This record gives sequence, C-alpha cells and structure tokens, in this order.
Amino acid sequence: MKVNDNCVGCGQCATFCKLDAIVVNAKAKMSEKCIECGICIAYCPVKAIEG
Repeated sequence: MKVNDNCVGCGQCATFCKLDAIVVNAKAKMSEKCIECGICIAYCPVKAIEG
C-alpha cells in the first residue's frame, strides 16, 4: 500500500487496521506488517491510500 499526498494524518486508517501496520505522524506510513488487505483504503476519508 502507498500513501499519497492527500493524506492529512487523521489516523482513520490506523484505527481500523487489524494488524497495527500503520504509523501516523504528520502522514500515514505502512510498516512491514501490512498484508495489503485494503481495510485502510475503505476508511480513508480523503482517498490517500492506494493499493
């Protein structure tokens, strides 16, 4: 998964990630735990995550 420049750092993606594979500072970042399930894409309000 990749995070594009639309990311506002809201943390919705991390809230719904069942593997805790997303770290949010100023912008979301996927860790090596990510299995690309796509749940984060569904919950991103600004469509900043691409599969």
